[in-house]
Amino acid sequence: MNNFLQAISLDHVNMSVKDLEKTVEFYKKLFGFEIRKDDNSPNKLDVPSKIIGNDSIKLCLYEDPQMSPAGGIAHFGFHVANFDDIMNKCKELDVEVLYDGPVEFEKSMSVYIKDPSGYDIELSEVAGGGL
Repeated sequence: MNNFLQAISLDHVNMSVKDLEKTVEFYKKLFGFEIRKDDNSPNKLDVPSKIIGNDSIKLCLYEDPQMSPAGGIAHFGFHVANFDDIMNKCKELDVEVLYDGPVEFEKSMSVYIKDPSGYDIELSEVAGGGL
């Protein structure tokens, strides 16, 4: 037996967003995420919040209109099963695509986009970049 905790997947990302409703709509339209918890009542941060996602991914969103761009997160990534559909979906929804499209790596490709609060999101063809 080793002495490490065995982390096996990303559980959630907790982040401040400039506009809660606009951000929820972005993730709903692009990924089909659903509201899992709507907590506009006072909470430990005393700000409107929602948890959105699907069975595998959760985003805990806290509204902060004064947040600095990207709040200190370089980017976070999603493995996307229908990778070939990314560019068309981004064009349809007018989502900003970085680097003029897919970036090729040794064992995978990724598309980088921005969400309404300025967070960079990596959309990967192969989970974990094939590592």
